[in-house]
Amino acid sequence: MVRIIPMASTIRPSLSSLKLPLLRFALSPHSPSRRLSMMHLGSAVPQSQSFGLKAVKLLRGEGNSMAVAAAGNAAQASTAAAQENVLEWVKKDKRRMLHVVYRVGDLDRTIKFYTECLGMKLLRKRDIPEERYTNAFLGYGPEDSHFVIELTYNYGVDKYDIGTGFGHFGIAVEDVAKTVELIKAKGGKVTREPGPVKGGTTVIAFVEDFDGYKFELLERGPTPEPLCQVMLRVGDLDRSINFYEKAFGMELLRKRDNPEYKYTIAMMGYGPEDKNAVLELTYNYGVTEYEKGNAYAQIAIGTDDVYKTAEAIKLSGGKITREPGPLPGISTKITACLDPDGWKAVFVDNVDFIKELE
Repeated sequence: MVRIIPMASTIRPSLSSLKLPLLRFALSPHSPSRRLSMMHLGSAVPQSQSFGLKAVKLLRGEGNSMAVAAAGNAAQASTAAAQENVLEWVKKDKRRMLHVVYRVGDLDRTIKFYTECLGMKLLRKRDIPEERYTNAFLGYGPEDSHFVIELTYNYGVDKYDIGTGFGHFGIAVEDVAKTVELIKAKGGKVTREPGPVKGGTTVIAFVEDFDGYKFELLERGPTPEPLCQVMLRVGDLDRSINFYEKAFGMELLRKRDNPEYKYTIAMMGYGPEDKNAVLELTYNYGVTEYEKGNAYAQIAIGTDDVYKTAEAIKLSGGKITREPGPLPGISTKITACLDPDGWKAVFVDNVDFIKELE
C-alpha cells in the first residue's frame, strides 16, 4: 500500500596494573618526612610529581578515549548488523504485487471498455462522497490472488496528463489478432497492429483506452496472471535494479539490451513472468528524466511488516512519503515511498489487506 567486541575492557586493566600502583606511592601525602623531603629537594621532586600527574591523566585520557572509541565502534557494528538484518529480511518477506492505481476521466466508460474489450471483470466498486472520489477494481481474478487495476475517478475531473514516464500495461492473451479485431469492433484504438516484437518473435500489439493509457497485448498460452506487466521508464537502469532488489525484494528476472533501437529493459518481480505480474523498467539511451504527469499513481505491494519495509527503503536510498502505520479510520497498516526516479509505491500489510477484502 511494511544487531564487534569493545577492546577498552581489556586495555584499561593492563594499563592500571602496570602504572597506577607506582604513581599512588609517589603521590602519597600521608608521611610528614615525605612531605619535608619534597620541600628540601626543591624542583627535582615537583618535576617527578608533575610527571606522575601527567602520566595518570594521560593514561586515564587514553583509557577514556579508547573506551569511547570502542563503544562507538560497537554501536556502529550493531547498527550495521541491524541494517544488514533488515535487508536480509526483505528477501524473505512474503510479497506480491497487489494492484496498480491510476486516474480516469469517465469511470463507467472505462469499466465498459475493460470488461467488453479486454475481458476483465468488475471486482468491486466503492464511492467515497465525502472525499469526492470513486474507486473501481477490475481484473482477471480475485484480489486476494491476482494483480488487479484500481481505477480512481475524482468528481468533476475528466482529463489527466499521462506524461512521458509511464509506458504501458501488459496483458497476456492467447490470440492477439483476434483480440485486436474485437477491440476495433468496439471502437477501441489500435496503435500497433499485431506482429513480432522488435528484435524478437513474440507476437504483440498495442491498444489505447479513452484516457490514453496504452496496453501491450502479448500472445501467450494460458496463464494464471493475464494482467502481467507495468512498464515505467527510468533514467538509470542499474540504479533502479539495485533499488528494487534491495528495497522491494524483487528479483531481476531478465535484462535485454536493444542497441539497434537504443533502449534496454529489465524485468523485475516476485516470480516467473508467465505466472506473476512484473515491473518492466525501460531505459532509453541518453534520457535521464521524464515527466510524471498526474494520471498514473502507484503500484501496491503486500508485505508482512510495513515498519521493516520502510526501514529497508530508507537504507536503500528511497524516500518515505508516508510513515508506516494504520490508515485513519481503519486498521490497515501501510507505508508509501518514492523510488530514485520518483515513482510511487504503497506497501500494505498482508493480514490487514485480506481483512479489508472480507
